[in-house]
Amino acid sequence: MRRWVYLVIVLFGLATIRAGQLPLTVSEISLMLRAGYSSRTLMGELSARRCVDVLDEAKEKTLINAGASAELIAVLKSGMYSLSADKTSAVLEQMAAVDERRQVQSEIARKSNERYQAQVARERSAKTPQANGSVGSIVDLLKGDLVQYRNGELVHVDDVALAGKKLIAFYFSAHWCGPCRKFTPQLVDYYKRVAAEHPEFEIVFYSHDRSAGDFENYMRETNMPWLAIDFTKLKGKQALTKDAGPGIPSLVLLDSAGNLISSSYSGSQFLGPQHVLADLDSIFAGKPPGRLASAQ
Repeated sequence: MRRWVYLVIVLFGLATIRAGQLPLTVSEISLMLRAGYSSRTLMGELSARRCVDVLDEAKEKTLINAGASAELIAVLKSGMYSLSADKTSAVLEQMAAVDERRQVQSEIARKSNERYQAQVARERSAKTPQANGSVGSIVDLLKGDLVQYRNGELVHVDDVALAGKKLIAFYFSAHWCGPCRKFTPQLVDYYKRVAAEHPEFEIVFYSHDRSAGDFENYMRETNMPWLAIDFTKLKGKQALTKDAGPGIPSLVLLDSAGNLISSSYSGSQFLGPQHVLADLDSIFAGKPPGRLASAQ
């Protein structure tokens, strides 16, 4: 009996991996609604992916506040898109197992890379002029918590990775988010186009993924060339989400001291990440937005 149950779990897990899409949670549905998904489109997503949550009163209120239609609420309440108990258990077990393996691999890579990164940090610090040694609050907040995808693995970067950066764009995104996966390649192209000419600029990925494994897969699949906050350190970085708005994808452009320059949101109005890229282009062209110009 145990062998049969194990076989069912493994087969279901393999099917999920092949599909590349795990069931949605209410939190993810809410974020997708706020990012511009219609309730009708989400019902199409749910018919293929299902929902791993049970809709209670609190979760229903969350969806209503995000703009869910009465029809979407009704079908979620009906259980039409719910997984069976055994499939839910299998998905949760698969997610936990993948996350555990990724964390072990990440820790091994971190330890093996630790000495090398410390040496690089000492060498760069020795070469960095003292005038650039004074770092802003953003650098202090992220000290020791940045990673980057290099040569097929996720590695910690040294503490001077943001030294001298005057413009830091935080990218709030997740692999499970369809609009995010559509925008990320555009952002990669933009970064590759401007980064070499503007060394004062950097992007830092703030993940809304559900696990460390999803976080790493997202960086690898999209070839993210920029820095990212270590997934295990995100809980201490919520202050960075203050201007990010309620949905993703979102970009927030700050100076090194943490002052807001541009955002994908203006209050509750969604301007989109392209709004921030337009502001960046203006800055690079010598025509900074009013907020940055007054600061200068």
